[in-house]
Amino acid sequence: MSPIGVAFGGPSPEHDISILTGLQAARVLGAAGHDVVGLYWSKSEQWHAVAATHEAGDFVDGPPRDAKPLVLVAVEGQGFLEQGRKQRSLDIDVVLNCCHGGPGEGGQLQSALELARVDFTGPSSVGAAIGMDKLTTNAIATRLGVPVVAQALLAEDVPPPEPAGPYIVKPRWGGSSIGIEVVADHTTAVALRSSSAHLKRGAVIEPYLDGWHDLQLSVRTHPALEVSPIERPLRGTTEIFDYRQKYLAGEQAGLEHAARELPAELPPAVAKGLAGAATGLADALAVRGVARIDYLWDGGDQFVFNEINTIPGAMALYLWEAAGRTKAQVLDAMIDEARQSKSAAWSALGADGTALRSARTIDSKLA
Repeated sequence: MSPIGVAFGGPSPEHDISILTGLQAARVLGAAGHDVVGLYWSKSEQWHAVAATHEAGDFVDGPPRDAKPLVLVAVEGQGFLEQGRKQRSLDIDVVLNCCHGGPGEGGQLQSALELARVDFTGPSSVGAAIGMDKLTTNAIATRLGVPVVAQALLAEDVPPPEPAGPYIVKPRWGGSSIGIEVVADHTTAVALRSSSAHLKRGAVIEPYLDGWHDLQLSVRTHPALEVSPIERPLRGTTEIFDYRQKYLAGEQAGLEHAARELPAELPPAVAKGLAGAATGLADALAVRGVARIDYLWDGGDQFVFNEINTIPGAMALYLWEAAGRTKAQVLDAMIDEARQSKSAAWSALGADGTALRSARTIDSKLA
């Protein structure tokens, strides 16, 4: 069987963490007996084939010395092409997508792989785009009856949600906690949007829920829909569970080493409600593979949906280990699902030329 390609990196603020996730996944697959090739996506949007045995430090200054240039061609039968005197398709069986944030998680990479008919793990282009849009996921959760944080589009002429500040401002399209800020009022929030590189594409504003706790769980869709144990990240003294606490706390970088309570000590009704909401959201948000769903909890009997991460840090493998699943079992299931899932197919049925033959000149249509 052909090697498994593990994609990581990408032009995203989460580039570095994506490298950590990809290299960890490659190690797990290699130890399980798979042939693996790394597919490194640089900050400058160039693809490279790299050895799966590299260390994180090898990517500090960009592609490692032994990296071989690739180009991704979104045409059936091509996909990843090796550069050289004669381009040829890279021999891979399936792509394990470990790209966090940006185009690797937001649907653009998925669209290219679908057009190339390359099998890949994680959400489809549609599921990826939905999951990356905080305004859309909040609206879908509301429609399902899942409790949510009151939310509004951040704009000068759009009233902020009740109650009045302080508020949390978030990138509308973005993973992790990069770009998230707590502000005192709506005026400050609007000013922040114009000055923050992370908010310029779009932003949402929500009331800041002081004293509420972060809760996280993972869902996976193969071999059957399943929910992991629930964790409560321990955020320390900061206002939010931010990027630094998620990925840079402790002696080792990475979400799996962050301080946490796992399983979280919760009232049974809250735990049941979180799991039930997660299964409904997984279906409505077109989850495929492994995703992480984040909630906020008031410490009593109330919780609200916060966001979904369709390609979570460390692939949420530490949550599945708490459920008795090994890292290799989880990744193998994702790969098996990708092989079984048929790539999106399109048809020109109905475009038989009738409209073209009956058309007059283009100038007549502009008249």
